[in-house]
This record gives sequence, structure tokens and C-alpha cells, in this order.
Amino acid sequence: MNKTVDFYFDFSSPYGFFSSEVMDEFSLRCNCEIIWRPYVMGAVMKLTGRKPLVQIPMVNEYSARDLDRVARYHRIEFSVPSVFPISSVAPSRAFYWIRNEFGSEKAKQFAQAIFRAYFVKNLNISKPPTVVEVATELDFDTKAVNDALENPEIKLKVREETDRAIEQGVFGSPFFIVDEEPFWGHDRLNHVESWLVSGGW
Repeated sequence: MNKTVDFYFDFSSPYGFFSSEVMDEFSLRCNCEIIWRPYVMGAVMKLTGRKPLVQIPMVNEYSARDLDRVARYHRIEFSVPSVFPISSVAPSRAFYWIRNEFGSEKAKQFAQAIFRAYFVKNLNISKPPTVVEVATELDFDTKAVNDALENPEIKLKVREETDRAIEQGVFGSPFFIVDEEPFWGHDRLNHVESWLVSGGW
């Protein structure tokens, strides 16, 4: 692997979900390592004054059309969940516990599964029991996951990662950083790829 790409996302983000579905292939094609970094975008929205797309007049209608179009383009199964948007704190805690205990690959697999639970199966992943259920289906111990969601060190880790995202200038989902160069949005993946191939411009 020649380069690393920081992949920041919020688990309630549909565009973050789309990127999560193509990251494996992107990593292979670009010969780069993807560092998965969930963070709590709600904390950033408080700083920027931004609102979720579904709460902005006119933009909400466009975004609904665009989400369906992007899903069709990538041939990704997708539907807007019945409860949307939601808090991403619980799945983010589970992710960082899994990464700490079992490594980045297992954490990535959990992230993909929790995204699909929300945007394909319409499960409310803001609820700890749902997070535990998804993790258990991946063979993680039920009690251990429950304990992790209330672990002070894991709670602190999520806050630290969110603070780190803010320090890096991250304000959306997905958000990519390569060579300290920021790229916002799923539709900037082609720019990230060009940057990786060319070495920047």
C-alpha cells in the first residue's frame, strides 16, 4: 500500500453508506489503505449551524431524488429509514471497541453491517439493543458488546475521534483526507482517486 486515506463518516449518513459499500474495491483499485473513522457529525453541525438535508426546504426534495439515483448508479440496495436521521453514538462506540479488541478489519466489517442494518433493513441503529444484535450476528459476545457501550474509555474514544475530526476540518459525511488534502462528499471519490494516482495537483 502506497498511501492511506482517512475515511470519516457518520453512521446516519446515506452518502457515508454509499461510500462504505465501495471502499473495499476502491482500496484495491487505488492500492491504498483506508482508515475508517466514524465520528458524531451532530457535534459538528452544532458548530457550523448546518441542518440535516431532510430538514432544509427544497434541498430535501432534491436529496431524496439524488439518494435513489446514486443507489441505482452503484446498484446498491437502499431505502431511506423510517426514523431518519438518528444519533450515531452507540454504533460508533461499538466500532471503536471492536477495533481496539479485534483489529481494523473486524471493525470495518461491523461498520458495513451496521450501515446495512440501517439503510437496507430499516433497523434503528441508534438503539443499543440493535447495535448489540448486529454485533452478535457477527459472532461478537453479547455481554461484551453491551459492556463496551457503557465503557468510559470507549465513550472517551468516540469524543476524542469527534474532536480529532473537527481539528482536521471535517464537517460532513463522507469526508476523505489524503496527503492532508480534504475532500468532502461521496461524489469526490473520483478526485481522491486522481489525487492518489497523480500524487496531487
